[in-house]
Amino acid sequence: MEEKTTEHIEPDDFTSRGCCHSEHPGTKPEFGYGCAKMDVYNWLKHVKTPSQDAAYDIVEVRFKNNRKDFFRLPDDMDFQAGDIVAVEASPGHDIGIISAIGEVVKLQIKRKRIQTRPEEFKKVYRKARVSDIEKWALAIRSEEPVMLKTRKISSRLNLNMKINDVEYQGDNTKAIFYYTAEERVDFREMIKVMADEFRVRVEMKQIGVRQEAGRLGGLGTCGRALCCSSWLQDFRAVTTNAARVQQLSMNPQKLAGQCGKLKCCLNFEYDTYVDAVKEFPDPDIRLRTRKGEAIHQKTDIFQKIMWYSYQNDPYNLMAIPLKSVLDIIKQNAKKIYPEQLEDFARVKEVKSGIDSLPEQEDVTRYDGK
Repeated sequence: MEEKTTEHIEPDDFTSRGCCHSEHPGTKPEFGYGCAKMDVYNWLKHVKTPSQDAAYDIVEVRFKNNRKDFFRLPDDMDFQAGDIVAVEASPGHDIGIISAIGEVVKLQIKRKRIQTRPEEFKKVYRKARVSDIEKWALAIRSEEPVMLKTRKISSRLNLNMKINDVEYQGDNTKAIFYYTAEERVDFREMIKVMADEFRVRVEMKQIGVRQEAGRLGGLGTCGRALCCSSWLQDFRAVTTNAARVQQLSMNPQKLAGQCGKLKCCLNFEYDTYVDAVKEFPDPDIRLRTRKGEAIHQKTDIFQKIMWYSYQNDPYNLMAIPLKSVLDIIKQNAKKIYPEQLEDFARVKEVKSGIDSLPEQEDVTRYDGK
């Protein structure tokens, strides 16, 4: 009997599993990887372990989107990162791609604080056969139609929930339905209808709005793919203090991402700003001169410039170097008042008032002379 080939499998079938393309080399399926969100750079690849230590037999396997798990290798087979494998599942087996192998997996387990003993991890059964991959491809193709049908079922049952994604198990016997909901949902009747309709074991899993945005994808205001859908896996809490420290305008429309929460990228440079702002004085401190008191307007942290304006003339801003500001504060503490701030200003800026707003809204302001 001739062995089946993978000629009918489309290259884009496996993009949701982290494969940027797929090859068709006849009877030996080899799927490209390297551009996936869940790929792992093995920085310990060229570090040799002591000869008396056995190779670490736990591997990290990736599935759809950001789902990963750890599995124990059999003793009689050789595996590499990128191999498509059949792994133990409940029930049946699942198909995944090995994303990391060796000592780096031990560090991943330690970082995630997994307390499972090595012998208690689920097993890797074998490298996936051609028949396994064909069944896997059919399961992947059915995910989107099933998701659309499930949305119609939830709407018909008047359930206040949103089905975001569906992930079929590799052997096509089980499906995980990811959903978001603002309150608790009783979906027992829905599960019965789905089980009869799709003939698979149904598992419902609730996710947050950040995870929903990561699964759906899209473009951010920066013009690039959303971080949560392209590379970000660990979601940290984002507070408005991160925006305040970075001197950003407290505009909810600009600070919120597509998920409706504060943008994750507000945390990227937060620590740098926290360290840099330590050498700046309290912005509530007023600079006193013989010409009048000056109040703080804004700060350019990395150029070490603070912008001040006189209290009776708030639209005329002056850029004062940080060193000069600290000197003026020290002089004020000794009851010494400089003649005027203009003597220390590096740049003088006229702040536009309300009268100039109609002119700013005119699209011709972008035209050159």
